[in-house]
Amino acid sequence: MSDTTPLTCASCGQTFTPSPDLLARYPGWTPKECPRCYRGGRTRTRSGSRDAAALAGEEQLTLAEVLDKYAGGPDSGVFTDGAASPNPGPGGWGAVYVVDGEVVAQDRGHEPHTTNNRMELTALLHGIELVPAGTPAVVYSDSNLAVRTINEWAAGWAARGWRRKTGPVENLDLVRPLYEAVSARPELDVRWIKAHAGNRWNEYADSLATAYARDQL
Repeated sequence: MSDTTPLTCASCGQTFTPSPDLLARYPGWTPKECPRCYRGGRTRTRSGSRDAAALAGEEQLTLAEVLDKYAGGPDSGVFTDGAASPNPGPGGWGAVYVVDGEVVAQDRGHEPHTTNNRMELTALLHGIELVPAGTPAVVYSDSNLAVRTINEWAAGWAARGWRRKTGPVENLDLVRPLYEAVSARPELDVRWIKAHAGNRWNEYADSLATAYARDQL
């Protein structure tokens, strides 16, 4: 890997370029997280949290606090999010189906030991189940990696018998059923949405995903 090769962060899905000095200090090592997520996963939560480790980049707002603070972004669609901290470690996922600014349905879950990517994929799986069959909807995820997996790469893996050119597909137990579910629902459009950019319902899904680490939903 050259010093300028961009990588994809395993936590937030964004691309980043490792520092040449950092790579020189650890020959043969490839960082899995961007500097922001790496540092954020080692901070502490605000008081009242049940988890000792903070969720990287998360405000840890309750649902009511999210609705009071944010008003931007799309007001219809399915919004999904997943989180794990440390990564791997305890994690959660959340999904909310909204029509014209009103919550139609929502769901969330928690696993004691998982990864951020698994929670993002799980959130998408449960999110599409919130939409009645035949109802058009946009399904949003702030994980660029999860969205590209389903929209760009999964078809090729399926054609090769669910294998990548370089080896096994990671999280195949989630990727395959998610791809098949999305393929069976042409009325659904899976899209990426920027995280922590003031989008009300993305923040709401984030709050659902991280609720396991709080005393209040």
